[in-house]
Amino acid sequence: MSRHRTSKPGNPDLRRQMQMAGPAIEALESSLQSLLQPEALKPIREMHQIPEKIRRDRLLTLPVMLAVVLGLIYRKVAGLGEMSRMLWSEGLFWVEPLQVSRQALSKRLMTMPVRFFADIFDQVIANLSSKPAAPSSLDGWATLNEEFTAIWIADGSTLEELRKRLKILKGEGTLLAGRMMVMVDLLTHRPVASWYTEQSTVHDQNWLSPLIERLPKGGLMVFDLGFFKFPWFDQFTEEGKYFVTRQREKTAYTVKQVLSSGSHYRDEIIQMGKYRSNPCKHPVRMVSILWGGSWQCYLTNVLSPEKVSAPQVCNLYRRRWRIEDAFFLTKRLLGLAYIWVGNSNGVQIQIYGTWIFYALINDLCGDIAVALNQPLEIISFEMVFRGLYHFNNFHQRGEADDVIEFFKTHAKRLGILKAKRPRHRQREQHSDLVWSDFTALS
Repeated sequence: MSRHRTSKPGNPDLRRQMQMAGPAIEALESSLQSLLQPEALKPIREMHQIPEKIRRDRLLTLPVMLAVVLGLIYRKVAGLGEMSRMLWSEGLFWVEPLQVSRQALSKRLMTMPVRFFADIFDQVIANLSSKPAAPSSLDGWATLNEEFTAIWIADGSTLEELRKRLKILKGEGTLLAGRMMVMVDLLTHRPVASWYTEQSTVHDQNWLSPLIERLPKGGLMVFDLGFFKFPWFDQFTEEGKYFVTRQREKTAYTVKQVLSSGSHYRDEIIQMGKYRSNPCKHPVRMVSILWGGSWQCYLTNVLSPEKVSAPQVCNLYRRRWRIEDAFFLTKRLLGLAYIWVGNSNGVQIQIYGTWIFYALINDLCGDIAVALNQPLEIISFEMVFRGLYHFNNFHQRGEADDVIEFFKTHAKRLGILKAKRPRHRQREQHSDLVWSDFTALS
């Protein structure tokens, strides 16, 4: 009786990902090492009560594993097997060449305490936060930055399927790697905080408490409808904190005061929960604009138009999409869509490592924006990341020494300035129409 092998569907040439590691880039590695010197990690190790089993000397120490994690991301290494060969042949960052197996790297990622990488993430963000912010295209951004102690965006994102890279999990069907919650600075685009759960279907409202606890008094948070909850809105007001979000359809409310109105907009103080036994305790402000034939409504507990104008309320919410851009870049460009190990501990280490590297590239984008005197929003994160390869080539030939000057000189050829698309021009024209009567009244 003959046997028949079942053929796999799809193009066999594309069945496996064949990817060589990217080249080492001296300028980027110097920037990384200036922020993450092994000596700077000693206080992190000492501040925790570390068990003897973890504290004892070994090859894969915290500085070595930090170099491995960042190397996997920035060199776009296809997997731990290739990383073990790179360590053997050339070393990495501050790590001299050493022999270590793929299995040892995998086991270390599954057992090294995540809190080490969480502390390194906080340390990097604190160091970068001391730098001045790049210009922003947000109307009155300098005034808003002075008005609030922080302006952050919060949102959650589901990680990809583990089975994409882990063959041992093929029989498990569609198994997602969990869900992360992240806060990003609206003006600088820097990540601020990150949380993780293995439950990929968990609702965003499970993070309400840590989110508002992390926001400083006098800070403002922008979020979407996934966080819509009356008690949470009241908590912002009672704690002296602020929010901007969208109004949910079919939410009953009573108009208390009309602040201003025009043919294309309304600015009102409302009381929500008209027919509910537990209404919203504190009044909120609703800014409505006529956009594309329908009314778009935004909520905030900043009741004074002098503090935040009606156009600024709408523009703040529109910039909520900056966090979606951050998710896209970390997943697709920096490889967070491909999980290295199927263990919760390893996934969290990869998340922190990716956001650390994202913060460093974002900081480089900010420096380039300052050098070009352009808003940070029009600097392409992806093209800056790609452009580092070309800078490395010029540097090796002795034709470039300063990375910022290189990007400033060759900005057009490198494509780091985003082109204004037709839909963006149409949006600006429509915005001018919407707020024309508001400007006249002001």
